Amino acid sequence: MRGLTEAASLTVPLIVNFGSPFRIGLGREPTLADSYGCFAAGLFAGPIIMDSDGAAECIQINFTPLGGRLFFGLPMSELADRMVALDDLADRDINQFARQLADLNSWEARLDLAEHFVGTRLDRASRANPAIGWAFSQLMLKGGDIRIDALAEKLDWSRRRLVASFREEIGLPPKSVSRIIRFNAAQALAAKGTAAGWADIAAACGYADQAHLTREFTSLAGCPPTAWHPGA
Repeated sequence: MRGLTEAASLTVPLIVNFGSPFRIGLGREPTLADSYGCFAAGLFAGPIIMDSDGAAECIQINFTPLGGRLFFGLPMSELADRMVALDDLADRDINQFARQLADLNSWEARLDLAEHFVGTRLDRASRANPAIGWAFSQLMLKGGDIRIDALAEKLDWSRRRLVASFREEIGLPPKSVSRIIRFNAAQALAAKGTAAGWADIAAACGYADQAHLTREFTSLAGCPPTAWHPGA
């Protein structure tokens, strides 16, 4: 697998790898120094380019940003814009979980263990900041089309406090998350394969015009929209 590009998303992954490491570059081609076996990653407002020799075998567990906050027990700002090897997380339980998965001989047993471990850990986790949970849900409900000042006013917070707390809990500031929400909505519309062109998709997803969509798409996917989905 050479040069696989993944566009920006609101996914916080945990990768437990049983084979050859991946080489991963954030917004650029990876080098040999960018090798990762078992790792976690936070949000990144740009494309991720991944290389593999084809011998990788792994389990990938995807969390929402708030789910990642609960599971890892860390501010998501500590994982944002980077991959972190599980050994560097210094979380004994997660590292033991990864070793137990590697010791199992069947995928069914691995998936059963993963479901049990993740569910148990989330059940025992401390709750996330409810104010940030609400702000994040509002961004999702509004498709990213809501002013940050309006969210801060509803919370009776300053804009600075909201942005700082949001970045700590989610990993990126609200404006960056709004960009990804709109972008993912445009991807979803294009993937439906309807007759709508990119100008219509831009209007439906809250972009100023098609040129605005093209700039955002290139920034977040690493290519213009027509290259990502030529049929739209």
